[in-house]
Amino acid sequence: MKNLSLALFLITSFVLGQYRDIPDVVTKVATAAGSFLKLETSARAIGMGGANVASGRGVSGIPYNPSSIGFIQKSEAYFSQVNYLAGIKHGVFTYGTRIGPSDFVGFHLFYLDSGPMKVTTELFPDGTGEDFSVISMAARATYARSLTDRLKIGGSINYIRDKIAETGMQAVSYDIGSNFNTGIYGTILGMSITNFGPDVEYAGEDLGVQVPDTLDVEGSLERITTKFPLPLIFRLGIENELLGPNSTFKKSDKHRLILSMDGIKPSDYIVYGSMGMEYGWENLAFIRAGTHINHDTAGFSAGVGVNLRLGRMALRVDYAYVNYDVLKQTNQIAIGLEF
Repeated sequence: MKNLSLALFLITSFVLGQYRDIPDVVTKVATAAGSFLKLETSARAIGMGGANVASGRGVSGIPYNPSSIGFIQKSEAYFSQVNYLAGIKHGVFTYGTRIGPSDFVGFHLFYLDSGPMKVTTELFPDGTGEDFSVISMAARATYARSLTDRLKIGGSINYIRDKIAETGMQAVSYDIGSNFNTGIYGTILGMSITNFGPDVEYAGEDLGVQVPDTLDVEGSLERITTKFPLPLIFRLGIENELLGPNSTFKKSDKHRLILSMDGIKPSDYIVYGSMGMEYGWENLAFIRAGTHINHDTAGFSAGVGVNLRLGRMALRVDYAYVNYDVLKQTNQIAIGLEF
């Protein structure tokens, strides 16, 4: 346990240490590529204000903390789709299974489609009559292991692709995470580092420039774009069961109330937080509420869920709402199946 504590301390120091000399007025906004990797994808987590690094349970928690699949009992599948802001749509499909007493594997696919957008130029600011779109995806292969009945660790290898019209990038990145039941008043500690990988560079046909054949025999050259890092994200969070069968404060077999809080440090943004609560009745019906702290636009969120037993299977349906202030609101529905 001392080795684990030392490792967590060194990782935290390494990630946060790179920001020690940056003034508070410098936020590094828009200095990373692949910002779609920061979108929240779990309806349960979104309903709780995004606080999920310690509260993630099952395949829906993979993007927040890969060790979350260590809670799978047999097998799980999860699907969600969101009509996001400005006509953008994104969704996920995830599958995970238990392959041994202490070993788990999962696959997580995220996709984003901007929908058609007008092509504009200096000569045609209102559009040329052509359209383009942005298509983004991230596919994660995840492995987790229960080292003890209180400690789970996990990791993901990710294939990332982003295409803007005929220009795009692709890369490979990695996630690591852990979930640890401290045994101190029922407190659970979660930690993860996501999108750790090399700098990426965009290339493609849209970067071509027509030039005289005296400069190039084919009459065209391609612009060279600057490399940018992926949005490295460090999350640290806690969960506590205030009411329920495992609570140290108030025991109840029918009712369960948990409190979850996350601190989040992206490489291209300031430190912000998430806080949320979930009330469950007999593991059948759930009500959730939360908020984002120190975030530019995201604020209050809420959600509900049901967990229906169908013989040996269980069907989960979750709904989440988020208020993005001037960017309006979003609604998300997710379906999960345990079998």
